[in-house]
Amino acid sequence: MKPVRTLAEALGEGTLVLDGGLSNQLEAQGCDLSDALWSARLLADGPEQIEAAHTAYVRAGARVVTTASYQATFEGFARRGLSRAETARLLARSVELARTAAERVGEGVWVAASVGPYGAMLADGSEYRGRYGLSVRELERFHRPRVEVLAAAGPDVLALETVPDVDEAEALLRAVDACGVPVWLSYTVEGGRTRAGQELAEAFAVVAGNDQVVAVGINCCDPAEAGAAVELAVAVTGKPAVVYPNSGEQWDAAGRGWRGGVTFDPSRAAVWAGAGAGLIGGCCRVGPPGIAALARVLTPGT
Repeated sequence: MKPVRTLAEALGEGTLVLDGGLSNQLEAQGCDLSDALWSARLLADGPEQIEAAHTAYVRAGARVVTTASYQATFEGFARRGLSRAETARLLARSVELARTAAERVGEGVWVAASVGPYGAMLADGSEYRGRYGLSVRELERFHRPRVEVLAAAGPDVLALETVPDVDEAEALLRAVDACGVPVWLSYTVEGGRTRAGQELAEAFAVVAGNDQVVAVGINCCDPAEAGAAVELAVAVTGKPAVVYPNSGEQWDAAGRGWRGGVTFDPSRAAVWAGAGAGLIGGCCRVGPPGIAALARVLTPGT
């Protein structure tokens, strides 16, 4: 059952806690994600693990849970021999699993259907570079079929997330136009710019005046990027910001492991909320304990 209030209505009343990284929680549950499909593989092979991961975040205090569809695409599943109909069923299942976990606490948990960038399908780190050599029209054609299936499955919002490039943001906004579901748009950034090198003010401006977009911001980045990005997103668009950075650790592609220390500090969430962040959570390497800490900051008494 969907919440009685829409996500936009809830955002008008205060800040909501998002969940954390799905992959790290699945790994903590013992799942092997050494696969090009990453967590999306479990939609077919281990849906109960995905539901359990969502449930862990709901119990930690998350009020928005994000589906396991980030890397789930028609093209990716076709390489495994799945038909378009089978892939569509798995995309719909991602929403169903999140909804089941959300309903474990009753009213007041929303489901965000993840729409990852084109680079996620390539599974080569391209989402941290952008500029795939495709036009906006070509990117729109790639995203539209998945968007249509996810929207039909009944999420509360579509999370257009980890977007590295203004061109892809424009393509995604075209793909979701008239789908009937609100969206948030979230860029992955580095050094105060998109991963493709564009000014963030330019990147945020693509949603100005677009009533379908309920929040705009950043994710899957260093926590140090968060404060300035929140302020800029709100100033440019007049919309609530969404922010869910990584733990602060850095991925070592050669060594296939995480390096460095954790810099994600839940106490900073109050500052981000004060600057206009309406959705705050974590991305890679931020697990249920981190989300529980966020919930204590943002919703005292939880």
